[in-house]
Amino acid sequence: MELERAKEAIRVKEANAMLHGFYFEDLKEGMRAAYAKTITDADVITFAGISGDTNPIHLNHEFASETMFEGQIAHGMLTASFISTVIGTKLPGPGCIYVSQNLRFKAPVKVGDTVTATCTVTKMIPEKHMIEMETVCSVGGKPVLSGEATIMVPTKAGKT
Repeated sequence: MELERAKEAIRVKEANAMLHGFYFEDLKEGMRAAYAKTITDADVITFAGISGDTNPIHLNHEFASETMFEGQIAHGMLTASFISTVIGTKLPGPGCIYVSQNLRFKAPVKVGDTVTATCTVTKMIPEKHMIEMETVCSVGGKPVLSGEATIMVPTKAGKT
């Protein structure tokens, strides 16, 4: 029984190692990663359901066509969520902790737009095992959202 537990513990540790993203020691200023997604009606409707934000600017074409945007727009936080996708799955990736984020919304995103979220390491904070990142979402090469994030990143020694 003891041998089986030891084998299972090794298997779990090896599986978790394969899932892990970058460690703090692996990162350098200037590293960057991106994620792109084309926004669909289903994305907007699903986000409205999950978030509870049913503002008609997102869901009602007739209402939205009378606004300054002249049509429906995606939720700003739906667009911002793609930053979380980059941070949590690519850079630094699994194992990191999102500590803070500020956002500046610059332009609307509409259904059919392809949003590219790009995150770049701008500062290493070794004493806290944290990094700062520039975060930008763009459509057609033009920024629609920008900001900065602070991320806690695990170390190879296992302490953050």
